[in-house]
Amino acid sequence: MATATQWLEGARPRTLPAAIAPVVAGSGLAWFVGSFSWWKALLCLVVAVSIQIGCNYANDYSDGIRGSDSDRVGPFRLVGSGAASPGRVKIVAWAWFAVTCLAGLALVAASGRWWLLSLGAAGVAAAWFYTGGKRPYGYAGWGEFFVFVFFGLVASIGTAYVQDAWVAQPPAWSDPQAWLTMRAAFSGAALASAVAMGCLATAILVTNNLRDIKGDARVGKRTLATRMGDRATRWFDIALVATAGLAVVVAAALSTWWVLVGLVGLVPLIKPSGRVLAHASGRELIAVLRLTGVSEFVVAVGMTFGWVIGR
Repeated sequence: MATATQWLEGARPRTLPAAIAPVVAGSGLAWFVGSFSWWKALLCLVVAVSIQIGCNYANDYSDGIRGSDSDRVGPFRLVGSGAASPGRVKIVAWAWFAVTCLAGLALVAASGRWWLLSLGAAGVAAAWFYTGGKRPYGYAGWGEFFVFVFFGLVASIGTAYVQDAWVAQPPAWSDPQAWLTMRAAFSGAALASAVAMGCLATAILVTNNLRDIKGDARVGKRTLATRMGDRATRWFDIALVATAGLAVVVAAALSTWWVLVGLVGLVPLIKPSGRVLAHASGRELIAVLRLTGVSEFVVAVGMTFGWVIGR
């Protein structure tokens, strides 16, 4: 029987800042355009956190039954260590996905945008089939793409979208300047900030796969890192962080220059990025992983601070 501490560790709480960050950024932009809703933001937060935890348990289950966790450098795994049975871990994973669905359904019902249900279903499916099913896409090198889409674009833009008051009550037709201003500030800045969140979330996965590149290659797990090779993966990681910084600048240019405060969150990654290029490996990359998750959160908080002040 796994202990409560082991179940908590299996949820991988250190990954949660990456789930919370895009919700913070999307809500900050909603505040800037005057459509912030605290309870909708809270529901978005529940969706993001629960699907992240569910995904972590689902990966624990799927990797465990495949034997992919038999030679790991990373965090504790319930199934791979034998601390919990695969069946129990699977049940816990789907329990968290159920929380995701309930919170998402409440959010969709409140916003009246029922087409979002299909997007939510796609998100849960992406979380499960990352390592689950007969042909997991995480084993085929598509993990980074889906992380960028769902934990970057969908999470950040989706949070801003469900709080977007001007869609339901647009400015008067007699005031075209208001339309142009709000569209430029909302859509452009939303996309740029979502790209920043997506790049940093993807950088977390790239660093994780770089850490496990040798073990993954041995068990036939064809992640993007094993396909690209060690050197190219390291430069890809650095490129993602640099693109995130550029995206913050673009978001500031399309809304308010106060958003540049978000760049403070990238400062802690300067030294770790040097370690990545200096061929840090194995356990040395665990600290880089933690700092990247924290940095994404700080970037989101910094941008939100800028939008609050800028308004």
